[in-house]
Amino acid sequence: MHPDIQAFFDEQTFTVTYLVSDPQSRLATIIDPVLDYDSKSARTSTQSADAVLAAAKAKDLSLEWILETHAHADHLSAAAYLKGLTGAKIAIGEHIVQVQKTFASIFNARDIAGDGRPFDRLLKDGDVVGGLSIEVMHTPGHTPACVSYRIGGNVFVGDTLFMPDYGTARTDFPGGNARDLYRSITRILSLPPQTILWMCHDYKAAGRDHYAWRSTVAEQRANNIHVHDGIDEEKFVTARQARDRTLATPALILPSVQVNIRAGQMPPRDDNGQIYLKLPVNRL
Repeated sequence: MHPDIQAFFDEQTFTVTYLVSDPQSRLATIIDPVLDYDSKSARTSTQSADAVLAAAKAKDLSLEWILETHAHADHLSAAAYLKGLTGAKIAIGEHIVQVQKTFASIFNARDIAGDGRPFDRLLKDGDVVGGLSIEVMHTPGHTPACVSYRIGGNVFVGDTLFMPDYGTARTDFPGGNARDLYRSITRILSLPPQTILWMCHDYKAAGRDHYAWRSTVAEQRANNIHVHDGIDEEKFVTARQARDRTLATPALILPSVQVNIRAGQMPPRDDNGQIYLKLPVNRL
């Protein structure tokens, strides 16, 4: 299968959302949608998600699935908004239950049972999803719940790899593990050299003046600054952990995670009818 792939880059969060469709059946999937969020005013808006919907409508596509590669810590998910408008189901890797349990405690989120709800489907390694025959690859390391999605000769790698000149994802979040990330990347890079890899983020590495989010297995194996051919597990783990110790906490981790473990839903309304996002002081 040769899917039609359209990328939507959100420069505010450096996130790429993908609209993937089958030109024959017109079935479509959205991967990693963004809900716009102004942290200064705590206001949400839907321009990013609406642009994806407009593109789907222009192509007369039928949206089947909204797929998350993991519970993101850098943007709020628009999955619930998109589901409400289209009826598409929301899916994520089955290990989201571990992430839910960790962060339900941090946010004292009593509505989160840690059983995967309110996601519509929890995906296991090797599962095949929808009319596009999307193969699920469990690729932990950045978080324990990370998955990548393989569609024909394309893999949507989430936060495992970045462009070769930027490297790989951090592993210092709860449940993250540098050894797991190395093994997940090794699995991805064992695919045929011509396999196209689609990134979830790009931050424009030093010396590059444009954003980019498409690479190949061959390019990553030859040029990735953290994990090219010849970098063994021990060397990678040492370097990755050292870099992680220098990284700042993501600006939107507190608002985003409490929404994203709820499949893009906001926390329940308080008794005054208002929705509140929590900031657990001195907890992280």
